[in-house]
Amino acid sequence: MLPKMKSLLEQLKKRRLALGLKQKDMMLRIGVSRQQYQHLESKGNPRLNTLELIAKGLKSELMLIPAEKLNRVNEILDNDALISHTLTNKDSRQSEESTLTNDPWKNIL
Repeated sequence: MLPKMKSLLEQLKKRRLALGLKQKDMMLRIGVSRQQYQHLESKGNPRLNTLELIAKGLKSELMLIPAEKLNRVNEILDNDALISHTLTNKDSRQSEESTLTNDPWKNIL
């Protein structure tokens, strides 16, 4: 398998897992069996229209990114992921603080 193709297939798997989806869930989203999807994700050579269908099923878009812009795009995506993670942790702490305000005896008794 070509290195770039493997990278793309790894990205598909990473995105699926980030959405909390199993391979069998893709059947309802894009109409392929778990076995077909597993083959595509592991060592497949999907056609462009199949990739577009998978991207749609993963709430994603396919893009051609000029090589000279790739590092900048990756920086933006990494920063976005960091911000999302930070906001999720903040929301979790605020929810916990709110619960403690409403029930000060929580986790004490």
